Amino acid sequence: MKTMKRRFAIAALACSLLSAAAVAQLAEFGIEGMGVVSTRDTEVRASVSADGQRIVWGSTNRTGGAGGWDLWQARLQDKRWSDPQPLPINSAANDFDPLLSADGEWLYFFSNREGGQGGDDLYRAAILADGSFGAPENLGPGVNGTGDEWAPTPSADGRQLLFASDGFGSVGGHDLFVARWNGKAFVDPQPVPGVNSRIDEFDAAWIDGGRAIVFARSGDVESKPIQLQVAHCDGRAYTDIAPWTLSFNTADGSTLGPVQDVSRPNELLVTGSAPSPKAGKLDIYRALAPTSHGKPGCLPL
Repeated sequence: MKTMKRRFAIAALACSLLSAAAVAQLAEFGIEGMGVVSTRDTEVRASVSADGQRIVWGSTNRTGGAGGWDLWQARLQDKRWSDPQPLPINSAANDFDPLLSADGEWLYFFSNREGGQGGDDLYRAAILADGSFGAPENLGPGVNGTGDEWAPTPSADGRQLLFASDGFGSVGGHDLFVARWNGKAFVDPQPVPGVNSRIDEFDAAWIDGGRAIVFARSGDVESKPIQLQVAHCDGRAYTDIAPWTLSFNTADGSTLGPVQDVSRPNELLVTGSAPSPKAGKLDIYRALAPTSHGKPGCLPL
């Protein structure tokens, strides 16, 4: 009995301390920020800053936000995430899908706040020298249509923007697109080659410099299970699409929101519901990134 209790205590401590700096290795996955980031509320899509000191995420029902879906952040203190706070850029509308750029200069997200192009639009806010945020900027008509745009993901060099939309010639529901930076704005969104279908594709992350991609697929994002898929670039398009072999990424569950941790490039933060450890309905987990066997050639120049 004493041995069992001791093992339980050690496992619980490991789960509670898991953070970008606290875990040197992962066997497969672990929960992120038990009781701080991952709670009994619903948390979706988290992103860690390049220095590993800040994490941001979205929550659909955590109290204390401005209203609707809100953006939250926590800071690393004594090797654990601490002091979760709603972001001051939240609005009374929905603010969601945050992502911190690799250069540390921008926070990207979507919102259906007033003043956009229509529906859910893509925004970004500058990260100021003191770590606070500037006023949110709509990314404009180059990537925002009258429908819904989700999950903005800039490339490491900032020259491309990966996102999901049900506009721009979508072949079915939400599809994945990539736009290029023209010096002033992201423009000319093109379908991500090889992955879009008659059902919903969304929430995507490039791995291995774009040689592979992890993305969410669902028969209907509003009502059916969501499963993460992995595809590898053959030099022209992403092929060899198959479910990610993460153990809780099952065909009857909901696993979504993959984001590469730029402070630990071999790891992804994902949203899902593992049997254990578990904090709420949907939690943030840290997992080893899938192995890529793709080639260059699937990103626009």
